[in-house]
Amino acid sequence: MKTIKQLTLETVKKMGAAAEAEAQKQGWAVSIAIADAGGHLLWFQRADGAPAMSATIAPDKARTSALSGRASQDLEDMVNNGRTAALSMPIVPLGGGLPIIVDGVVIGGIGVSGVLPHQDAQVAEAGLKALA
Repeated sequence: MKTIKQLTLETVKKMGAAAEAEAQKQGWAVSIAIADAGGHLLWFQRADGAPAMSATIAPDKARTSALSGRASQDLEDMVNNGRTAALSMPIVPLGGGLPIIVDGVVIGGIGVSGVLPHQDAQVAEAGLKALA
């Protein structure tokens, strides 16, 4: 048997607060979602003024990164480079999602939506840093 760490509500709240602080610092209105290893939503927040569609996309990015173990930008790049068959996978290939990896094991994903993909990823990265 293998012991695997799991995200707790306390931890995801801390991650979400760190991501929110980064978004506010930059003046970005975004949605932030954190999912467990199965891609199931654990925490979600949509800032005032964040695009309505971001409320759907952020959880999808978190799920995508949790299930694939990859940054969602990697999957977007794959599709943009001609691997269109990837579109048949149950993913959202849009930048802004990052896997949450502890001890070499994917235990979840964080997804951000509302600004440019690299900005979404910057906010997600701030959330990941709170895990350390």
